[in-house]
Amino acid sequence: MERNVYLKTIPMETALRRLKEALDRETLVGVETLPSHKALDRVTAGAVFARSSSPTYHSSAMDGIAVRARETFGAREDEPLRLEKDKDFVWVNTGNPLPQGMDAVIMVENLIEVGEDLEIEAPAFPWQNVRRIGEDIVATELIIPRHRVLTEFDLAALLTGGIFEVDVYESVHMRVIPTGDEILDFTLHPRPEPGQVIESNSVMLCAMAQKRGVMAERVPPVPDSLDAIEAAVRKALDDGIQVVVIGAGSSAGSKDFTRAVMERVGTVLVHGVAAMPGKPSLLGVAENGAMLVGAPGYPVSSVICFEKLVLPLCDWLVRRFDTQRETLPVVLTRSVPSKLGREEFVRMAVGRTGNAWVGTPLGRGAGMISSLTKAQAMACIPSYSEGVEAGKTITAELLVPRRILEQTLVCVGSHDNTLDLLADELMEGRILAEGDDSAICLASTHVGSMGGIMALKNGSAMCAGAHLFDPESGDFNFPFLRKYVPEMRIVAVNLAIRHQGLIVPKGNPKNIRGIHDLGRKDICFINRQRGAGTRILCDYHLKEAGIDPSKVQGYGKEEFTHMAVAVNVLTGAADCGMGIMAAARALDLDFVPLARERYDILIPWQYMDDLKIKALINLIQSEELQAKIEAQGGYETTLTGQIMHEGYGLRGSLEK
Repeated sequence: MERNVYLKTIPMETALRRLKEALDRETLVGVETLPSHKALDRVTAGAVFARSSSPTYHSSAMDGIAVRARETFGAREDEPLRLEKDKDFVWVNTGNPLPQGMDAVIMVENLIEVGEDLEIEAPAFPWQNVRRIGEDIVATELIIPRHRVLTEFDLAALLTGGIFEVDVYESVHMRVIPTGDEILDFTLHPRPEPGQVIESNSVMLCAMAQKRGVMAERVPPVPDSLDAIEAAVRKALDDGIQVVVIGAGSSAGSKDFTRAVMERVGTVLVHGVAAMPGKPSLLGVAENGAMLVGAPGYPVSSVICFEKLVLPLCDWLVRRFDTQRETLPVVLTRSVPSKLGREEFVRMAVGRTGNAWVGTPLGRGAGMISSLTKAQAMACIPSYSEGVEAGKTITAELLVPRRILEQTLVCVGSHDNTLDLLADELMEGRILAEGDDSAICLASTHVGSMGGIMALKNGSAMCAGAHLFDPESGDFNFPFLRKYVPEMRIVAVNLAIRHQGLIVPKGNPKNIRGIHDLGRKDICFINRQRGAGTRILCDYHLKEAGIDPSKVQGYGKEEFTHMAVAVNVLTGAADCGMGIMAAARALDLDFVPLARERYDILIPWQYMDDLKIKALINLIQSEELQAKIEAQGGYETTLTGQIMHEGYGLRGSLEK
């Protein structure tokens, strides 16, 4: 089959407008009548007016006595007024109807008993402590306007006003049809072979839709066959589905059939939007009026397609207008370049540092589902911009409640597997304040040790992981702090001593024994990024061995974490890579040790009294965590939790 040819990409606003003009929402989404108590989160199709008043009678708002206010005007503190039982007052409880002729209630606390009679020391005024007829709701008045998303409070108001049934717009029904020969149905618990992936986009998209009130369902994956996909789409249309989503196949590959299928069953209105991720999105209208969607196969692209196109259109179909997320001005921790002519959506980890909200951009790849699980906010770089520089403020759309951001500890710097331990333990709930066991979210971003120091310098992190070794002094981190941030007072708390070396395949088939082997022509190496402490350590050992880095095959290929290096070795993309023993052990790989190093958490002095930092240090100093660190393999905890000082090096640790 010939490859699809993209139409000219269009702005998302234009794409939305085209669909709204083509969809007949009055026909596509009807009105239904539901019992009021079952209408939560549904959208009212018309104004709702009360049939009953509330209360329906004058009632007592307090426990006490009902009186005629005019007969109490003579009461004084120094001259109490006596009231005779059954003549001047009637006992009432809260909610009782006000007795005929009475117009005020005196609280029981303000009464003085004198036998069966009572005395009062202050007069009552008309309608004191009385709930008057219609005080809350008056029959025939508007209770709920049209196009309102009904809350739990609205349901109570409807019933109070005598409304037992309410007209609401029908729920939108959506079916997601995943496609592709390479995808496996997760319900069968498969084990993917090379070239296969477990299908998960359909679950994610259905969950996103369900949170917006859409009745979403998925079907098992459909193979890459034009006829098979068309059959699945036609069945959805025959079943009365109002939004049919074809997962993957929306791009320009030879097996991308989505556009062709949509043209067989309807009309394509949009193919390609000026956004990244999300560019291959497809939108159209079926012959029967249903909405057709071609969602990109990459998960982040499909999320943007749904967030910015599909779900807003579903909201529009049912007149739902309450879905705007909270926004926040966020200072970027590093620059984000972008291309002119398209919007770019950037996921970020966000937390408070000092008085500012700071956002650290996460991985931008369209296939990086992990960037969505770690993201707390998303920002849009407009199409007329070439990016945003570090230190600039950008408006971010929150993906989590603001309270979570208040509890987020931003850590920027070197990657280490132990950070995952810290993140998990902190979420268990550590004391933030007296009586508060709120969890702390550790938002860690891996930009290397030098990147962490620069983040502390520009105020975009509260702490940083670093393991920079200085060959001249034999010390860690402090020589670099003195050089790059001499004006800052920074505390270094040791997290662990870790073992660095060469990660090699199980069994070490190429018999790699040390740094000298990197000069061999049959060895392909995988490196860490510039500024990473591991990269600096590797360069030091290459220099000591007299090996020119340009002679090392793969030296220019970089990864940002130890686990990424290990995966390259596991999959055969590299014969070895520099990393920590824990990463090798995690993937059942072998390890050739080269050095021991000190990995510290660097904390600016002004944050030492922050409750999140205190919780972090307390955790690091706990015996339970230290035992878990050592259990990973390749770590020593003889210095863990101690405050390091310049010139300390590895003194006091176990010598190997």
